[in-house]
Amino acid sequence: MPLEPTILYEDSEVLVINKPAGLIVHSDGRTEEPSVAAWVLAQYPQMADVGEPWTSPQGEVIARPGIVHRLDRGTSGVMILAKTREAYAFLKEQFQERTTEKTYRALVYGHPAKEAGVIEAEIVRIRATPPRWGVRRGEESRTHRAAITEWRVLSRGVDPESGEKVSLLEARPKTGRTHQIRVHFKHLNHPVVCDPLYAKGRPCLFGFHRPALHALSLAITLPSGERKTFEAPLPADFAHALRQLS
Repeated sequence: MPLEPTILYEDSEVLVINKPAGLIVHSDGRTEEPSVAAWVLAQYPQMADVGEPWTSPQGEVIARPGIVHRLDRGTSGVMILAKTREAYAFLKEQFQERTTEKTYRALVYGHPAKEAGVIEAEIVRIRATPPRWGVRRGEESRTHRAAITEWRVLSRGVDPESGEKVSLLEARPKTGRTHQIRVHFKHLNHPVVCDPLYAKGRPCLFGFHRPALHALSLAITLPSGERKTFEAPLPADFAHALRQLS
């Protein structure tokens, strides 16, 4: 059965979906596979000219119908898409001006020393294959470009099979950099469980086969002027892990 989003909310101007883990948002120009963009074009062909296409390094123009923001392939959870050009501009401005409120759930290795904190560190691309990102260190850091993530511990426990310490964190990113939460938690020395880039070589706990990161909720103002919060229920792998963690 192909991976497909489920619809959480819809009106004449926006579409809110729950993206399953494993589904890419749009093609990278290198592979042919299902994507949120392809699903949108099949279900809502009238959205084809909404948004901004992307040109891949290979020179291919990739359609991104209605796509205002992205989630990583392995991240599940809530996304909002625009159904009209006017809605696209309205939503995009909120992401740029940081007036949206995003809340994530993450399972991380270890028990943080503090109960909560704020990570403020610039994220830069590291020359590597596959591409990955890291925190700029020392005097090179430019604080005006820093990414900001607020976090707090929700619960602490251990993986029942390995006995390894694990924590459930809430993350509230205030900026929207590539891999931001994953890079910041690695910087905290508590990388996301089963993250193939930032926890490479560590065991995948609780039966996870992807980074244990879920975009739980998104608060945003709709083009109608109404402020709404949309929530994506925890997927089965997360629900299973939390039962074991408790």
